[in-house]
Amino acid sequence: MDIRAQVSMVFHLDKCIGCHTCSVACKNIWTDRKGTEYQWWNNVETKPGTGYPTLWEDQDEYRGGWQLVGGEVQRKLQLKLQSKVGTLGNIFYNQRLPTINDYYEPWTYDYEHLFNAPEGDDQPTARAVSLITGEFMEIEAGPNWDDDLGGSPVYAANDPNLGELTEDERAQLNEIERVVFFYLPRICNHCINPSCVAACPAGAIYKRGEDGIVLVNQDQCRAWRMCISGCPYKKVYYNWSSGKSEKCILCFPRLESGQAPACFHSCVGRIRYLGVLLYDADRIEEVATSPDADLVEAQRGIIQDPFDPEVIASAQANGVPDEMLEAARHSPVYKFVKQWKLALPLHPEFRTLPMLYYVPPMLPVLAKVRDGKYDVDGADTEGLTPLLGSLEAARIPLRYMARLFGAGNEEVVADVYRKLIAVRVYKRAEKVGDVTEDEVKEALKVGRLTAEEAEAIFRLTALPTVGERFVVPPLGREVAIEQTEDPGTHKGKAGFGTVTAPERRW
Repeated sequence: MDIRAQVSMVFHLDKCIGCHTCSVACKNIWTDRKGTEYQWWNNVETKPGTGYPTLWEDQDEYRGGWQLVGGEVQRKLQLKLQSKVGTLGNIFYNQRLPTINDYYEPWTYDYEHLFNAPEGDDQPTARAVSLITGEFMEIEAGPNWDDDLGGSPVYAANDPNLGELTEDERAQLNEIERVVFFYLPRICNHCINPSCVAACPAGAIYKRGEDGIVLVNQDQCRAWRMCISGCPYKKVYYNWSSGKSEKCILCFPRLESGQAPACFHSCVGRIRYLGVLLYDADRIEEVATSPDADLVEAQRGIIQDPFDPEVIASAQANGVPDEMLEAARHSPVYKFVKQWKLALPLHPEFRTLPMLYYVPPMLPVLAKVRDGKYDVDGADTEGLTPLLGSLEAARIPLRYMARLFGAGNEEVVADVYRKLIAVRVYKRAEKVGDVTEDEVKEALKVGRLTAEEAEAIFRLTALPTVGERFVVPPLGREVAIEQTEDPGTHKGKAGFGTVTAPERRW
């Protein structure tokens, strides 16, 4: 057992309102420099949609993440981008890089003409000017070009996750009276098994031993951009001005001073949770080589109980400080991911073991009012309990959500929705009173929840304080007397002496 600590995250998609405040907060702090105009370390996508950069989920094109080779008996992981021999060829010509057209050409406006235009009968305008070439340009794409399905059907219809839907399911999404979408905020997942780290020939990307944050060593980066191709989530960017790769750093200067990252702190919908998870590094290969249908449960299995004495002893032997273990015991991420099994990884089939988890959005149900009652898919129903067995009567097909969060395993995602609906039934009975006690018991039974768990889920979802949402571990790097033996590798152990911990957040 090799227990390590990881600062991890949960995004509750049912609460995201698509305001992009998180994106703007990150942009203002980290990517307002020359060469970073097109970089959005935090972006919010509309789903269904092609995302940013365009079609980033299509790994047949970009070849990001890991793949299994060697058959069932001796299966092992290999980068989808290249083998060790293929790395040399890709240094000279990498065909799997997204182009500026896959992002967008950043621009400004000719404000000088607008401000200094001579008096005349026509209203002066400010034409768009490329920040790369300096020439006038026509704007054809942007970071939120398909926001709120604004680009449909051009963008939404090309979502790679729609590929396995039946014709009826695709038609269901396309019918105008049934149009539905949700928001998907994305940052770097700071994966346990990051393919960007493995793809870099220079070893410039590394995973910090004390908290698992993935960073780029700017001095060591040689601009080969294998990290961009190797990351299946396309959350590493190339700075065309400095000639270096850059990415989300999870605001580690803020974390080290006891504050939540800027995108977390500024979130209007309070959808973001941050905490510590303990995982067994000895099981990384076992989990990453699991069959697609088992990937979600396998990833849950690698996360360890922070109250287990054996886990605590192994973590302490690895140099994990007591303050970090205390943070793990209060982690909201542990509750959502492991205890309640509500949060799921995005595209676990990429096999990077992402440490950013999502609580899926509730599926709006196709319903009409008939004789004063809801008619769900033609069946007269009362209350919400029938939805527990009618997930197929949703505007967004369950198969689509399974492609996003379950590696195609619909039952894993359906189990989450049963729990979410059970919580709603439980609270509706308490607040509205139009659900019977028998229906509440049935809902909790189907959702495999107790009344206490339903109340705790509601509490952490709807009424959390800052200290409950953000359990920031006291890292104390500035006064650590013993550092990682090899800070450039994932294998190093973080050792800490006596530190002055920032104020605890729980």
